[in-house]
Amino acid sequence: MPVKKSTKKTVTTNAKPKVSKLYYYRMMFDDNEKKNYMKSSLTRKQVEKYMKAYEKANQKFINTEFVQYLKKYDKKAEIIEISDMSY
Repeated sequence: MPVKKSTKKTVTTNAKPKVSKLYYYRMMFDDNEKKNYMKSSLTRKQVEKYMKAYEKANQKFINTEFVQYLKKYDKKAEIIEISDMSY
């Protein structure tokens, strides 16, 4: 008598870790007239909300200080400084 093979499929779970998106923003000139870029996992609306709160609390807007402030809410926030290069 033939043996019936099980047709039950085994489910393998290849759970991939959730990858958060990083957004890159161009920061216009601050009060020191520096142009920078920054990366963050926060959306544009969230960054604008924290930017308004930072502007209310501080009299000067400095890009590097704003990114330090933003790190309280987003540990992946980082400034990308732009500098001239000549060769």
